[in-house]
Amino acid sequence: MERGAWAEDLACRHLRDQGLRLVARNYRCRHGEIDLVMQDQSCIAFIEVRLRSRTDFGSGAESVDARKQKRLLASAEHYLQRHATLLADCRFDVVSVLRSGKTHQLEWIRNAFGAFGA
Repeated sequence: MERGAWAEDLACRHLRDQGLRLVARNYRCRHGEIDLVMQDQSCIAFIEVRLRSRTDFGSGAESVDARKQKRLLASAEHYLQRHATLLADCRFDVVSVLRSGKTHQLEWIRNAFGAFGA
């Protein structure tokens, strides 16, 4: 299994264990890709999963820069336009996975950055 898919599976399982429900995975449009779209009660969470094997250049969460945030915002807007029946609050989360050998650490950051006028 590819490392990125492994990290997404791990993140998805963790978030499901926390009570979220998977709505879509690897949603692609001309703006980019959203790794996971999940429902957290009445909120739609757009999840970016980042895998790192080292932290020399920052954590996975720190790698979601302004350019990546802009692409995620545009992709989420595209998703919401195509799924108008989803009338819910939205947020952007980041799941950062640090993998070292056979061990891993997972960090879930809710509301990692603002959107939609927030």
